[in-house]
Formats: sequence, structure tokens, C-alpha cells
Amino acid sequence: MHDIEPYYHWRDYYVASEDKQSPLYGKQYSEFHFQDRIYNHYIHPQWDNFGSSTLYCKILYVNYEQPIAIIELMGEWNDALHNDIMELKRSIIDPMITQGISRFVLIGENVLNFHASDDLYYEEWYEDIRENEGWILAVNFRAHVISEMQQGGVHHYVNMGQHYSDILWRKLKPQNVVEFAESLLLKSIK
Repeated sequence: MHDIEPYYHWRDYYVASEDKQSPLYGKQYSEFHFQDRIYNHYIHPQWDNFGSSTLYCKILYVNYEQPIAIIELMGEWNDALHNDIMELKRSIIDPMITQGISRFVLIGENVLNFHASDDLYYEEWYEDIRENEGWILAVNFRAHVISEMQQGGVHHYVNMGQHYSDILWRKLKPQNVVEFAESLLLKSIK
């Protein structure tokens, strides 16, 4: 797991630690000092710890005018034991909503499992952004993770499914991912 890096080719477009409005502003990173772990496996030091012991993130892109954020996730999403959604919502999402972000693309190809609890924080997140035409889109999550999330009722608040999988987002610029995400959501509404 230590060699799975968050995507870094968009650093010319956005760096969360350099964005004064970001919840990660001012964070210092190391290329060599491995300290965070998922269970007994060290993870790459570029992942951001937001209070969960099993789920980490990287804010890859934010555009305050659109207003959208693209966040890559890695690990085990465990609401049952660690209340990961509460940690993510309070530490990362709430500060972004305060800055006007209402559209979220969550990239989950490195999320290995999901363990549900209740859906209250997902509902709260949805309610927080709904008035501003906001949405949450889960992209490239594994089929069994989507199934586990749907069983937990998360799909009532997060757009997800196999039709949002296998998206070659790394071949695109962030603005193209935003446009592609919006077009996918428009197609699903029609």
C-alpha cells in the first residue's frame, strides 16, 4: 500500500496545501517519512489524514467559481467502527461547503471496502448542498463497494453505480473531468 500515491499530475492546476481557503492549507509533506497506516500497512506520505484510521484523501482540484471539488480516496471506508463519514464531513467537507463548494466528485478506485452505519451524515451533506444545486458523484468505486454503499442507503444522497465506473479521469484535465461529471449527471436525470 505504501507505493499507492495520490494522483499528482494536476499540481499545475491546484495544490490544496497552497490554497488559503482549503482545510489542508499549509500542510507540509514528506516524500520519505512514512507515518500513516491502514491497519499494519504504511501508506504513501502524500495522502491526507483527516482523522480516520482507515480512510485517507487527497483534494486533487477545487474551482470556487464552478463550485466543485475533486477528491481522491484511499483505504477502507468504515462508518461502522470509525465513523469515517463523520470525520470526512467535519474535517474536509464542511470547511469546503463554508467556502461555497457544492459539487463533489469522489474518486474511489482505491477504496477497498465499505462498512455502513447509519446514513445521517450523508443526508446532512446532501441537505447542506442541495439548495445550491449541489451534488455528490462517486466515480470508479469497485463494484462490491458500490453494492455495500447501496445496501447502507448511501445511494439516496450520492450519485453512484456501475455507469460511473471505468472513467479514464487520469487522461483528462480537471476541467474536462468536471464537464464529463456534469454531463453524466445530466444524462442520468433525463
